[in-house]
Parts: sequence; structure tokens; C-alpha cells
Amino acid sequence: MVFAAGLGSRLGDATTNCPKALVEVGGRPLLEHVLGRLQAAGVTEVIVNVHHFADQVETWLQANDCGLKVAVSREKDLLDTGGGLKKAAGFFEGEGCFLVHNVDILSDIDLVGLVSDHRKSGAMASLAVMPRKGSRYLMVDAGDTVCGRRRDDMAETDLRREPFGELRPFGFCGIQVLSSGFLDRMPPVSRYSITDTYLDLTGAGCDIRAVRVDGARWRDCGRPEDLRPL
Repeated sequence: MVFAAGLGSRLGDATTNCPKALVEVGGRPLLEHVLGRLQAAGVTEVIVNVHHFADQVETWLQANDCGLKVAVSREKDLLDTGGGLKKAAGFFEGEGCFLVHNVDILSDIDLVGLVSDHRKSGAMASLAVMPRKGSRYLMVDAGDTVCGRRRDDMAETDLRREPFGELRPFGFCGIQVLSSGFLDRMPPVSRYSITDTYLDLTGAGCDIRAVRVDGARWRDCGRPEDLRPL
């Protein structure tokens, strides 16, 4: 799944008349970059959620063949990442696991390796992370388990389970692999962040893993100054 429904408000004028998914980097829309990466990793089917200027995204998808069978999940009301995934849950019926990728993320992270690692682990969710500066962090223990989060606007760390060994902060890369059982543990469709579900489930004892992708090139294209090739 590609999360492409966001407003892209941090991009300012670039999204006044254009959805974030179609903002260009190096002459190509962000959505084209991400779909190309997925296709190269062996993905054959993808669902894209849309909301802001949804018609433009659907028209682009119909006019451009990215080598993938593409479905669209249209959101009348913006559902955020958690609600958006839950709404599209039927698309993944019968799948053992699936990849989820934010549309505004450019990277050379090894997607094939990430999926393979997830399958071997038996985890409910595998989140790509790296040590980097930011305002929001996942707190990960020595066993690579997500135990909580920390944000600059929080007085204290939001810890949901007892860590094994040292607890360290990592930046989430907006790319994850989920087992199909994860969908059954999600709340009903409404507006909520998938990160909240990760935290609730790790607190309930589920295996929410952090997979370090140190050394990979990565960029969150959330600001105008970030709209440049890797």
C-alpha cells in the first residue's frame, strides 16, 4: 500500500493546486518514484489511498503504466495512516504479509531484504528505522522490539512495555512490512495514526520489530527544500 492521501501542507505552494503524490522530484512525481521502487522489488499489485485532489491522482494512475496492477482507496474524510490502512484491509485478504510505503519517502532501502527479514522473524510488524535527528522517535530495546516513543512535545517518554537491555531512539522511515493478522488487531475505521496502533499492540505483548537500515539513503520530502533527487 502507498499512503498518498495526505494534504502535504508542509510543502506550501507546491500543493495549492496539486496533491502531494504528484509533486515532482527530478521531473517525476513522488508517486512515480515510489511505484517504481515497489515494482523493482517484485511487487505486482498495490493499493493507493487518495483524498486531497483525489481526481488528479486517479487520472495520473489511469494515464501512466507503472508495471503494476493498481487499486485506489478513496477517502471522503481524511483517515490518517491507521484509518486509511484499515479501510483498505480487504485488498490484502489472503496475503501472508504486505509492504506499506509513504508516498513522500525517497530511499534506496532494500525492500526485498526488509520483506525477507520480516517473514523469517514471524513478527506482526517490521518497521524500517535508522539513527537520525528529528522531533519524533521510536524507542527500541536491545532485542529490536519497539517499546514506546518520544517526541519533542512530550514531557516524558511514552513507554508501553518493559525494555530488554538498553533503550535507544530511532527515526521511523515511513516504510514497514505487516503480517495480515495485524489488520485484525486494528481499531475500526476512523481517523487515527498507525503509530498509535503499533504502540497499543507492543504494549499488549505483540512483536512490533524495528529493522535498522543504517547507511541507506533516505529522505522525507515533506518540505520544499527536500524536493530534490537523492
